[in-house]
Amino acid sequence: MKSLPDKQTIPVNGQIVEYISSGSGHPGIVLLNGAGGPLSAWTRLYPEIESLGSVLAYNRAGIGKSTRACVPQTGEAIITTLRGLLVEVGFPAPYIVAGHSMGGLYANLFARLFPLEVAGVVMIDATHPDDDALISQNEGVSGRIGRKIFATLDGIFGNNKYGEVAFIAETARQIEKAGPFPDVPLVVVTGGKRPPFWIMSPAAFQIRLKNQRILATLSLNGKQVIAGKSWH
Repeated sequence: MKSLPDKQTIPVNGQIVEYISSGSGHPGIVLLNGAGGPLSAWTRLYPEIESLGSVLAYNRAGIGKSTRACVPQTGEAIITTLRGLLVEVGFPAPYIVAGHSMGGLYANLFARLFPLEVAGVVMIDATHPDDDALISQNEGVSGRIGRKIFATLDGIFGNNKYGEVAFIAETARQIEKAGPFPDVPLVVVTGGKRPPFWIMSPAAFQIRLKNQRILATLSLNGKQVIAGKSWH
């Protein structure tokens, strides 16, 4: 049966961060959850992923036992906490940074800000910086209902006004202002199935597919893989 290593907590820049760290040696693999997602979302990767090197996953602010955010959770703020965690834990660089969904935004920004610390990037159905604005313009009634549902869930699960979902646009601007994406190995894994209509309209889905192809061109060493049985 799949199971995660024991969870731990550590103070980072005045807040408590819950994390797991296992495996050994290089590369150091950093797993970045989707928005509001707990580190337990990576359970299916264990224990096999530990044979590849050192592995770290953590809960961002307001998830699990990690302290709720008291400042806006833009990409730069999230990466500041992440780098503080890597230092406190003594996690070895360079890293392979793997981000799912919104975690892909932070993998994108991390690679641009600290290219010498990155050995490779994996984007798993990752958010493109333009996704939010373009999809908002093209989604129908069903998509707007879906957004309201997720906003409600954010409130139920304890996220506050400083939560990262409220700062997607600012994170996209930070990515635009950051340096170029480094020519490190990049794999973009894209869900090939269309999400349920109440989450994303067909028009919005086509925009997302186009942006996924664009993500794969960020690096000269980039490629796209279609996960035909998955939607996200």
